[in-house]
Amino acid sequence: MNIALVGNGKMGRMIDTLCAQDENLHVAGFVGPGACRTLDELADVDVAVDFSYPGNLDMVLETAVRRRLPLVIGTTGFSAQQAAQIRAASAQVPVVWANNFSTGVTVMCRLARMAAQALGDEFDIEIVETHHNQKEDAPSGTAKALLASVDPNGAYDVVYGREGRPGKRGREIGMHALRGGTVAGEHSVRFFGQMEEIELRHRADSREIFARGALKAAAFAVKAQPGLYDMEDVLFGGK
Repeated sequence: MNIALVGNGKMGRMIDTLCAQDENLHVAGFVGPGACRTLDELADVDVAVDFSYPGNLDMVLETAVRRRLPLVIGTTGFSAQQAAQIRAASAQVPVVWANNFSTGVTVMCRLARMAAQALGDEFDIEIVETHHNQKEDAPSGTAKALLASVDPNGAYDVVYGREGRPGKRGREIGMHALRGGTVAGEHSVRFFGQMEEIELRHRADSREIFARGALKAAAFAVKAQPGLYDMEDVLFGGK
């Protein structure tokens, strides 16, 4: 599998390191500062993996659609309009789009969805995420994915932290973002009931888990039909 890496930051370099350890994987090249400017500068590509920044999206989608390149998108912070562009492109090429490529987080999202459905309104829900002090967006994409798992229809108000005198809790889900040090990523979903509590928690000790997941997604994408997929599709058999 020949892989084009869009973004030569920490995630891109980690994927490159893993590919160097597997004779079946080859990095065709990087798109980013000090490397190629566009995907069109790279030939013999089977799949493009994008861990860069939202400003690259137009170039990535245009090239992928024109060249019929499967895509794995791990960039976060897209606008609503950019999200719509990704969905439109997926009608022509397979796109695996996820906010977190950890297999553990993927399973956690499924468990959180099952718990929320079973527990219903009798339990209050709070989501807490922690990341390193260099992370630019908050809440994290993974926290948003967990929110979508427990509240897929947007039935709850989302409260981003609390201050002052917020009063009695309403029909809401609290979202809390902590930043500090070198934490690769930690997420928890807590369900508070009457005299009992359930907590689902995932901690990442290294970005390597995300790189390994992205490579699983790439292997899935090159065999998939056009469509929009996520890591649950990759792990549990596709749509």
